[in-house]
Amino acid sequence: MTVREAARQPRAAAPARLRNGLRQLLASIYPDHDPVELATSAERAFFGAASAPRRRGRLPANALWSEKDNYVITYGNTLVDGEHKPLDLLHDFSDRYLAGVFTGIHILPFFPFTSDDGFAVTDYRQVNSQLGDWADIARIAGHFRLMSDLVMNHCSSQARMFSDFLQGHEPWNGFFKEASPDDDLSAVVRPRTHPLLREFRTESGSRYVWCTFSHDQVDFDFANPRVLLEFLDIIRGHIEHGVRTIRLDAVAFLWKEVGTPCIHLRQTHEIIRLIRLLCDYREEPIVLITETNVPNVENLSYFGNRNEAHMIYNFALPPLLLHALLGGTSKYLNAWQMAMPPAQLGCTYFNFSASHDGIGLRPAEGLIAQDEIARVIETVQGFGGRVSYYARPDGERPYELNVALFDAFAGTHQGVDDHQLERFLCSQAIVMGLEGVPAFYIHALLATRNDYDGIEKLGYNRAINRRRLDYAALREQLDDPQTLPARVLSRLRAMVCVRSAQPAFHPNATQFTLQLGDAFFGFWRQSLDRSQSIFAISNLTNEERNVPSMTLNLIEGDDWHDLLTGDPVAQLAGDIAFAPYQTRWISNRRQVS
Repeated sequence: MTVREAARQPRAAAPARLRNGLRQLLASIYPDHDPVELATSAERAFFGAASAPRRRGRLPANALWSEKDNYVITYGNTLVDGEHKPLDLLHDFSDRYLAGVFTGIHILPFFPFTSDDGFAVTDYRQVNSQLGDWADIARIAGHFRLMSDLVMNHCSSQARMFSDFLQGHEPWNGFFKEASPDDDLSAVVRPRTHPLLREFRTESGSRYVWCTFSHDQVDFDFANPRVLLEFLDIIRGHIEHGVRTIRLDAVAFLWKEVGTPCIHLRQTHEIIRLIRLLCDYREEPIVLITETNVPNVENLSYFGNRNEAHMIYNFALPPLLLHALLGGTSKYLNAWQMAMPPAQLGCTYFNFSASHDGIGLRPAEGLIAQDEIARVIETVQGFGGRVSYYARPDGERPYELNVALFDAFAGTHQGVDDHQLERFLCSQAIVMGLEGVPAFYIHALLATRNDYDGIEKLGYNRAINRRRLDYAALREQLDDPQTLPARVLSRLRAMVCVRSAQPAFHPNATQFTLQLGDAFFGFWRQSLDRSQSIFAISNLTNEERNVPSMTLNLIEGDDWHDLLTGDPVAQLAGDIAFAPYQTRWISNRRQVS
């Protein structure tokens, strides 16, 4: 059903809180339009004819997730065999190797596209036929909590709606952001280095369209409320096909005004609040997550006042982890963690160590000294990694490191060593222990190596960490316990199983940063009912280290032990030994999955 068809359907009156909230937000976003009419259209677009709003919205709480929750991030065609649909293979892989341990799957854009590995969408309502169809998506959603991408900042320049824009067809002729080459766009924050505007020939002459990410990705103009209504209808379609977590891709750039930085503008936050409000009135438990690869303070703003994203990507974590483990110091990681606010009730962090895009460096700005960021870049380049840049008024700066995560931990600043596996597993144990929901990119789970052929073939650095895997060959590796992918997946599965049984690892459980010296990174977690405590401590160095047990508040009389090894830990006596890069989860309560 289209937006226009939905608008013609009769509906019962919306709950007053929802109706009034929509009107207030829409009046602020679109002061020149009738908020009552827009609110009615928004409700119809989002709920359609098949469902109605809950009578009462979901109040902020922590019932949307638990310590058992986690996500695996993958492309729909990471697994291929030349015979079966890639989504069939993903379904088989998930049933064989993920089920019972991992609970959520984020399938990166699975729609028809022209570039950027799916993020230049041509049709938001169809599944890419080279991957499968909606039935395949629904089948995966039947076993895992499914996250999908709402690529709402831009679409492909070859999308039908953009073709209609070029031809002046209603309503698409007002759907895309235009500007003049004479406009002062010097303040615009750019994630790329290409010219911002692209000239197109249209029925009415030459027009210049805003292109934040590439000249094949043309930006929508959300100053036109019809654009927002179209995306509310698209979200409804995702939910009806089983999606329960909506990822708002590149949402920080949504609203543009000439003369401003065109990032984090008021209207952008209000649009997110509007989507959150609507999601809270769905019968299905919908989680909204914002993808904002920006400095840490800016990223935190997307929680709003418990009324924007349910989850935000913890973008500062990957570069801080990398810095800590390459240098053997928690200096910056510790300082950052001490200053991080606990997520408000009804919100939580989305913790990860790397993604399909690599390891972002912008979130490290202001957290890690520039000379030390440069040293991390130099070290990772020595391990075969690449670096991508973004434009600033004062010149180009490093935007992200492009490297397979396992290879990023090949050594330290002193060079390659024999601790690659232990260093990598340490990074994942930290991700699992921190406040929030952990996520694992599939190539990290499988210890995939740098894909130089992919870079040469596709011509961009991000291809280094997006290798296509032959599924038959992968299964042979995973069925042989001696291979690296099998060893890594087995170790990670075991850690996730332990984590998932611990109430102190609930995403909103209490967290307190420990002061154990630069060689260690440690924090204390306590369950919501205060019955379980866990001291999660990692040795960040390639040497054996000790922590005096007296430095930890190990309450006398409790049976303290390491959840990962089973080792008992004595209170107030002796040292606790740590092997190079070892993590211990020291708890007073033994939980089993």
